[in-house]
Amino acid sequence: MKKVLFATTALIATAGMAAADVRLSGYGRFGLDYNSANERAVGVSETNITSRLRLQVDMSTEADSGVGFNARVRMQSESRDGNPAGSAPGGDNGFNGARFGVTYGGLTVNVGNIIGAVENMPGLYVTGARAAGTGVDGMGFHSLVIKSRTGTAWNWDAYSSDGMGVNGIEALYAAGGFTGHFSYSQRNGGTVAGTAGGEDRSALMLTYSFSDYYVSASAQSSSVAANDIVAVAAGGDFGQFGARIAYGSTDAADSVTLQGSMDIGAASNLAVWVNSTDVAGTVTAADTADGTAFGINYQYDLGGGATFVAGYVDEADDDNQFQAGVYFSF
Repeated sequence: MKKVLFATTALIATAGMAAADVRLSGYGRFGLDYNSANERAVGVSETNITSRLRLQVDMSTEADSGVGFNARVRMQSESRDGNPAGSAPGGDNGFNGARFGVTYGGLTVNVGNIIGAVENMPGLYVTGARAAGTGVDGMGFHSLVIKSRTGTAWNWDAYSSDGMGVNGIEALYAAGGFTGHFSYSQRNGGTVAGTAGGEDRSALMLTYSFSDYYVSASAQSSSVAANDIVAVAAGGDFGQFGARIAYGSTDAADSVTLQGSMDIGAASNLAVWVNSTDVAGTVTAADTADGTAFGINYQYDLGGGATFVAGYVDEADDDNQFQAGVYFSF
């Protein structure tokens, strides 16, 4: 899964100023998508084409003092479950919100469309999968352990590929096998003059890696109690095999995921995961996250940055999905 970057370096011809670097990268993915839940949807087929094209622009420079400055934007267009409108704000395939960063030594400080501390926790997503989930587009990411009563919660700060992001601030520090990540965001939307008034979120992630193993923990504290999160994960690789375990807790549910993976020959990888979620309080038919879900993801490296991907997910509510397609990086 070699990644090739192009359109590399732009030199700024100003005396005493370091060279600026502009890099273009991205990927395309497309394939067949079957989702049994669509049989209950109006005007949507159970079988569709799923696709995404992403172009990413990374810009960086370094001052004479050794302090680095960088920025990132993305342009993206995608279609899921027969809906081709999942692109940038307004559906115009324009650029998303920018993230700006300052680096020195092992310290990085970002502002704007930040990564988010919980989002950055190792073991949160399916390790090694091109979609970070199952199949071509993740198929709802049912393996994630941060749950609402109806599925993956998505109630933590994360880099937005289509929107403007949370306009937050974060600090990341790495030294040896230790990585620390703190993020903060404050939303607008209040009713009192002179104050933002919307939800604020503070999150922390700590990871220690040693040899081929890691342990990680993250937590988010929010002014909205339903968005408080605790998650932990651990994993490792044992030659051609890998194993991961993750646990997450919210006001809505407690969830555990076990994942195993195996390299098959030099070009193939098979990953299998199972998730068990217990929804809090009295469980009703509307609590579709309650129960057990499992998934299988297969990848075959075609070379040149291209990968064949296929996956199957059986959801906790007994809906199921299947996808097969191709990723190619550039």
